[in-house]
Amino acid sequence: MEKIKVGGLMQSDGRALLRVLSSPNLMDSPGILLAALAAGGINVELLVQAIDQEESANFVLVVAQKDLEHALVVLEGVKDEVEAKGIAYLPEVAVLSLFGPHLREKPKIPGIMFTSLASAGVCPLAISTSISSVSCVVESRQLGLAVEVLSERFDLPYKALVRPKNW
Repeated sequence: MEKIKVGGLMQSDGRALLRVLSSPNLMDSPGILLAALAAGGINVELLVQAIDQEESANFVLVVAQKDLEHALVVLEGVKDEVEAKGIAYLPEVAVLSLFGPHLREKPKIPGIMFTSLASAGVCPLAISTSISSVSCVVESRQLGLAVEVLSERFDLPYKALVRPKNW
């Protein structure tokens, strides 16, 4: 099987995933949520928004694990304002990102990435893409397996870059 060349693979462990669920007010003003986190000094590493059948926004955010408790306090502080039905979290996740120049011109990469992960039993908890990267959130306990599978499937110029847990 031919490996597809990419710029690299980056991993960030020591992360936590937060979900803000069914918020009708966040659809028009996600800034409320993001401004509150920023005012609390909390960096959001990955953000995904989706609108459900009831026209409510659902947010998935990834923050440093060290910021989880503070982030929960901040989100509880704006929960009523945005009329969120709930806030949920997973305390031990990691973010994997395949990156490289001209990634948007390589439409096979996301499909290969996620079928490869699925074949190893790794289920992404969230997915985000940009012009130059494809990222996903996985449970921390599956990080090593996920890196191994992606390293076997893609032509990487070097071993996966690791961000420090306290970054």
